[in-house]
Amino acid sequence: MPPRKVNPTSPGRRNMTMPDFSDITTARPEKSLVSVLKQSAGRNNQGRVTVRHRGGGHKRAYRLVDFKRDKLNIAGVVKTVEYDPNRNTRICLVQYVDGEKRYILAPLGIKVGEAIMSGPLAEIKNGNALPLKSIPLGTMVHNVELTPGRGGQLGRSAGAQIQVLAKEGKMCTLRLPSGEMRMVHVECMATVGQLGNTDAKNIRVGKAGRSRWLGIRPANRGVAMNAVDHPHGGGEGKSPIGGKPQTPWGKPAMGYKTRRGKHKISSKYIVKRRTK
Repeated sequence: MPPRKVNPTSPGRRNMTMPDFSDITTARPEKSLVSVLKQSAGRNNQGRVTVRHRGGGHKRAYRLVDFKRDKLNIAGVVKTVEYDPNRNTRICLVQYVDGEKRYILAPLGIKVGEAIMSGPLAEIKNGNALPLKSIPLGTMVHNVELTPGRGGQLGRSAGAQIQVLAKEGKMCTLRLPSGEMRMVHVECMATVGQLGNTDAKNIRVGKAGRSRWLGIRPANRGVAMNAVDHPHGGGEGKSPIGGKPQTPWGKPAMGYKTRRGKHKISSKYIVKRRTK
């Protein structure tokens, strides 16, 4: 469903759009699958800010989502489709025949009462998880592992879908949503189908306060700061940067490579980069 508009009762509401929650079946999460989410405000274990412009926001509880899908060859039934404040896609509660309950990322079109399964014996059906070696070429998948048994790392945001392109030996070639083509081991698990809530990217926040609810703090421009605070700062009146664009720590901000050597381990599996 497309985002819904709200009545323009104030300037902030005029250009605001809200998600459509018609697919949500319950407002209460499963208590056994909820844990405390400690807010860090962008700080590491030493108390230093490592991610700027984070802090505040509404209090949230973390839902324990099963990214590994390692409950193999045991049937389950979708009990609810729920809102998750920690991600832009929906989650659904699955109850297996042995009584265990788990949350999974909700694929597009999933309905309460549908049966799902994980493992090599599962059929190619929306919401089922299988190793890549068992998935036919051309199939759209999401929640794909990079390392067998580690849990899904690729294709986890709303509307994401990854196409299985080719298989050769122990490697499978995938086309990611960014356009990148990458090889992944055929034993890695992937879930069939596209993720739901495809209109999440079309939501318009509408006002600054709504960003603060999400824990996003204001980001000031460097040229508006003093020279002591940013390389772009200082000067009388409105001043140009005066040199090349730089980060707050003096590193070049455009076209300067900052990745360390570790990326070479994974870069050899990239067949085609997302950038030209």
